[in-house]
Amino acid sequence: MPFPHDATLADAGEFGLISELVALFPQGEHVLVGPGDDAAVLRVRNGHVVVSTDLLVEGNHFRRDWSSAEDIGHRAAAQNLSDINAMGGRATSLTIGLAAPADLPAAWALDFARGFADECSLVGASVVGGDLTRSDKVVIAVTVLGSVTASPVLRSGARPGDTLALFGRQGWAAGGLAVLGRGFRSPKVLVDAYKRPEPPYDAGRVAAEAGATAMIDVSDGLLADAGHIASASGVAIDVHAAAFDIAEPLQAVGAALGADPLQFILGGGEDHSLLATFPDALAVPTGWLRVGTVAEGSGVTVDGAEYDGPTGWTHF
Repeated sequence: MPFPHDATLADAGEFGLISELVALFPQGEHVLVGPGDDAAVLRVRNGHVVVSTDLLVEGNHFRRDWSSAEDIGHRAAAQNLSDINAMGGRATSLTIGLAAPADLPAAWALDFARGFADECSLVGASVVGGDLTRSDKVVIAVTVLGSVTASPVLRSGARPGDTLALFGRQGWAAGGLAVLGRGFRSPKVLVDAYKRPEPPYDAGRVAAEAGATAMIDVSDGLLADAGHIASASGVAIDVHAAAFDIAEPLQAVGAALGADPLQFILGGGEDHSLLATFPDALAVPTGWLRVGTVAEGSGVTVDGAEYDGPTGWTHF
């Protein structure tokens, strides 16, 4: 590191920091030109290229007093990698835009990059470029590119008679957020789940190969994201509450906060589990949990009735 550990971004300078950041991101064999030119150049072999962009704004999506820079790096990468997973694909390349105050410690930016790179390594994706500018708060913009070898699984393919299924941990990040919001740091497993989600990166491709008709990653809330499938597909979805096993940490938080722990599962996001529909129950792959049904109509219900609890996050 060519500058002192306590150096700020202003001390490091834009290009001094960039040179350190670039060194943290190894390049895969699909990268012909990586960071350092006007644009990256990537090999595309076959199939389809899929692209997604997400923003994270300090105070809205993360707090530096709750999460370390590495935690935030992991979360920023995970939510973008998960978008490609939800199409039945695999992420290959990402770019990062970082806006930050001049007095932000340069070490924070480097730790963020390490967390981001570590998460990307789980799927073999490369950070191939980005941008850096000044801002009053930390803002992170990520664009991810990936590939699918077959047709992408969209939100619009669910049909009456399909089975709704879930793969991955659900409600844990919401439980962790509820704990942090009350000023506590336990149960640690829930707080850790909020800080560093664990998307099921292999499940999207498995679902696509099994014939999933629609799929989405649960980032805003299970019911809210089921609603996106229902709306895009022109169907009604009924979620079965009894299908979910409420883990002991969620029960403990529910009891401590006087809340129904099921609300963390049904209304919670940011675990980045996968929600998908399959032609019938027999088509649901091993490891997926059957949690509902698809019928003619519109909207989302729980056990046949409108749910009166929180259904998920909305930005506006």
